[in-house]
Amino acid sequence: MPTATAPAASIVLSDLSWLSGCWRGSVNQREFREHWLPLRGNLLIGASHTVTQDRTQDFEYVRIESRGDALHYVAQPSGGRETSFRIAERQVDGPDTIFTFANDAQDFPQRIVYRRGTEGWLYIHVEGRIQGEERKVIYPLRRIDCESGELITQ
Repeated sequence: MPTATAPAASIVLSDLSWLSGCWRGSVNQREFREHWLPLRGNLLIGASHTVTQDRTQDFEYVRIESRGDALHYVAQPSGGRETSFRIAERQVDGPDTIFTFANDAQDFPQRIVYRRGTEGWLYIHVEGRIQGEERKVIYPLRRIDCESGELITQ
């Protein structure tokens, strides 16, 4: 199936309301979680937490909001300075929907990608250049029950 792309101006906040809830994944003994509150007041608010061997590695406060004519993904890593990434596009690639946020003026990362996969999967791509070399980190997450942490099967 060919990929269909929607321009930034046509993407609205409710297109991302599926993020609401809790997500968990792990790679190389690192467990990461994201928790997104339901869309309210024209704002999606979330938090992420990464733990390795029972020690917090980092945490991040995030929000997705409308600004002027586009959506912005705003990240505040480990309580530091906020960085905004403007929605670049939405792609439909087979059964997956991909939302790409970009900030070319930013040091790594320059792109944050949320890929809504099938069967309760969410893939977060952190992409960009470091010293001229293209880098990509992918965080595979599954939807979980926020209280128990148990996997939610769809």
